[in-house]
Amino acid sequence: MTAAARPTRLIVAITGATGVVFGVRLLQVLREMPLVETHLLVSEAGVLNLHQELDLGRKEVEALADVVYNVRDVGAAIASGSFQSDGMIVAPCSMKTLAAVAHGLSDNLIARAADVVLKERRRLVLMVRETPFNLAHLRNMTAVTEMGGIVFPPLPGFYHRPATIDEMVDHTLGRVLDLFSLPHTLTPRWQGMKSPAA
Repeated sequence: MTAAARPTRLIVAITGATGVVFGVRLLQVLREMPLVETHLLVSEAGVLNLHQELDLGRKEVEALADVVYNVRDVGAAIASGSFQSDGMIVAPCSMKTLAAVAHGLSDNLIARAADVVLKERRRLVLMVRETPFNLAHLRNMTAVTEMGGIVFPPLPGFYHRPATIDEMVDHTLGRVLDLFSLPHTLTPRWQGMKSPAA
């Protein structure tokens, strides 16, 4: 199958940081896009957070993806640059995963897949979750950025006046999907500043 004929392939990883709602909602949105194929990885700590934050089990989340991998399977298809993907989103991205990517450790399939995406000059988006940042976090984010990755902390915008957490999540994910040129209606587009009331 040629690149023109195949669907857009996105690798999605959910790691052990707070904010697993971003990964789950991303999978739900991508599931509705018929020309997108998702390849999912969930770390063990990610599974714990799915239960803690959303009362979801591994199988419920895996059912949202087209292909699922075990994070210990470093011989999987996505571990090779010859596997044609269009990029990877880690949502959320733990500081452990950030560090592994920044230092090229490839100690599990999440870090290896991210390493492959970087070496093949594809788009890597890390939705890093921690606060406040320490110097190691900042240096690791700088290293990933210098390698071509995009560090995208899921910080909410308020100019669209969100009324719910769901609206804040969708606004953030809409910006992530924009990075992959995927059309969506998750959030209204900025139309410019309103004139102040007289």
